[in-house]
Amino acid sequence: QVQLVESGGGLVQAGGSLKLSCAASGSILSINNMGWYRQAPGKQRELVARITNDDTTNYADSVKGRFTISRDNAKNLVYLQMNSLKPEDTAVYYCNAIILAETPNLAFRDYWGQGTQVTVSS
Repeated sequence: QVQLVESGGGLVQAGGSLKLSCAASGSILSINNMGWYRQAPGKQRELVARITNDDTTNYADSVKGRFTISRDNAKNLVYLQMNSLKPEDTAVYYCNAIILAETPNLAFRDYWGQGTQVTVSS
């Protein structure tokens, strides 16, 4: 089965940096768009950053200039470099990808990781 697994979350002081990683594994034929979402307590899930398979990116206004999304197609990885972190960045961060796989049948499917906690202290 195709899976997405996030890593790199943790506790950091305001102004610090973290780099999140998301690894896609399984019988993957191709990966289209990939992105990072986050959800803070009492808030709706929001798109943080998105990257297409031709490396076009977009970001939420709140993170522009501070966060950078990138991908390694050969290794089925997507990253989120987070700099100048603020307490309001505290949330569970989720990896998302549209993946073509043969299991259980040939189809594009929307996959999500389990989430990783990012906590920024002041």
